[in-house]
Amino acid sequence: MTADLRQLFEGILLLFAALLPIVNPFGGAPVFLAMTADCTYELRATIARRVGWNAFILLLASVSIGTYVLDLFGISVPVVQVAGGIIVCAAGWELLRSGGAATTPIPSLPPSAAEIASRAFYPLTLPITVGPGTISVAITIGANHPRNVHSLLVNGTADVIGAALIALTVFACYRYADVVLRRLGETGTSVLVRLSAFILFCIGVQIFWNGASTLLGTLPVPPVK
Repeated sequence: MTADLRQLFEGILLLFAALLPIVNPFGGAPVFLAMTADCTYELRATIARRVGWNAFILLLASVSIGTYVLDLFGISVPVVQVAGGIIVCAAGWELLRSGGAATTPIPSLPPSAAEIASRAFYPLTLPITVGPGTISVAITIGANHPRNVHSLLVNGTADVIGAALIALTVFACYRYADVVLRRLGETGTSVLVRLSAFILFCIGVQIFWNGASTLLGTLPVPPVK
């Protein structure tokens, strides 16, 4: 195995192993199903495909140019974590209050293409699937890439493949979420959705605290009298 090929595989494995547990499409599947309870089977499949594409683009952009975007606007990663944590908490709390909307009737008129695209991006892709925690880790991975042209080509290829693998996992989990949850029954699905919503809320609190604790650590310490 050549050095370039080894670096390619190591880059793919690093991105996939670091981001998949944070993206957690297996735990997000019940949340996805609850938030698309008013959709038909075919429409839910379309939304799952769009979420997969959106996740791929967001992950790749975060790894590739995330550092430059934050520098351009003068935004630090802890600030992104604080803001994103609040949004994730809000999404989890809303899902907890609604009980997952498991019995929402399917409307007679299907949503428009604009409504589908809007819902697929927010909140299903951002922040439910690719949240601030995922973005901050992806930016960190991208910031550690060597800046010479040869390494950028190898690492860039690894980033594309790694992000694609995660996006395919997201699509598969969301696309067939109803098949899995149907076996749980109405009661089991309701319990799983509420549990997932609570975990989502806790993740938001943790992301918020990670950013807030870092920002608090930068405050000047008053002199001891």
